[in-house]
Amino acid sequence: MRINRLLLLIISTLLITPTLRSQETHPEVKTLAPGTQAPDFSLPGVDGKTYTLSSFEKAKAVVIIFSCNHCPTAQAYEDRIIAIANDYRPKGVEVVMISPNSVDALNYSELGYSDMGDSFGEMKLRAAEKAFPFPYLYDGDEQKTALAYGPVATPHCFVLDSDRIVRYAGRIDGSEKPGTGRGEDLRKAVDEVLSGQPVTTPVTKVFGCSVKWSWKNEYTKKLYKEWAELPVTLEEIGAEGIRELIRNNSDKVRLINIWASWCGPCIAEMPDLVIIDRMYRGRPFEFITISADKSERKSEALRILKENQASNRNYIFNKDNVYELIEAVDPDWQGALPYTMLIEPGGKILYRKQDTIDPLQMKKLIVGSKYLGRYY
Repeated sequence: MRINRLLLLIISTLLITPTLRSQETHPEVKTLAPGTQAPDFSLPGVDGKTYTLSSFEKAKAVVIIFSCNHCPTAQAYEDRIIAIANDYRPKGVEVVMISPNSVDALNYSELGYSDMGDSFGEMKLRAAEKAFPFPYLYDGDEQKTALAYGPVATPHCFVLDSDRIVRYAGRIDGSEKPGTGRGEDLRKAVDEVLSGQPVTTPVTKVFGCSVKWSWKNEYTKKLYKEWAELPVTLEEIGAEGIRELIRNNSDKVRLINIWASWCGPCIAEMPDLVIIDRMYRGRPFEFITISADKSERKSEALRILKENQASNRNYIFNKDNVYELIEAVDPDWQGALPYTMLIEPGGKILYRKQDTIDPLQMKKLIVGSKYLGRYY
């Protein structure tokens, strides 16, 4: 039995790995109140070190921010968090960011505003890309630290004084859109802690993506089951129909992949393309495949598409003359497979490549398009 990489990925996602507590016995999550002694932790950082509260023993104050890679609100605040860390380090303040999310409870549809999920490996990539000047720690496996502090959403901040008593729990500021705030609420709380004054507003409400608790994975399982049951079709298309797809007179960014059932690299990259489709299909985006197979191999092409659960739009060229297909797709294309194009509404080509794609690069291009974007 042939089981491709996408199916293995889905199966591994659906399997419930051992977690801190089962769904039947998980506790009510309560946010740590100001005036409470901050719980210690021991968590791995993306830099290969393990951090505890004592790692910051010389700090006059510690700011713990529960955040993550995928959340659009979290991404909107990344530059402000970096600025706060840089501005306050000379004053004896240490910032540490903790990702609390379980990958078991995070599904592809929730990644539509990001190019990365919340795995430890992807955290390393994000930290390097943004040059985080603070430790970025992973709590997604056991979530012990998240349970102890009780963040409601990402990002959620906790300011600890020199005795490691929580003095502030809440938001960074009340202006989510980048460029509209500079962390006023968090800065004020830190300033008051440093000056020895009571924090004027010790608790503020937070806004963002909910923490992905490991036991809350029922929706993910339900969604993946629904995706697996969606129909997979393969329709014939002619040269003019292909040219119309390339012109892209839609309101969506269009990813077009030309492949064939006999092309090993084509089949190897199909799971990544399907994952990309599942990430962004809820946004102004669509994924289309065009098979370069001869008509006699249509059933084999359809079988592969079904094996990959490719419930997007799929076409097969209606003539056996492959050179007509090449000219219709792109006169500059030399004909080797796979061939992939990313096209904005109106026909502007953002990307074209003869060979397999880099999935992360493609995700960055898609979410970076003005038609999508990382923020609400």
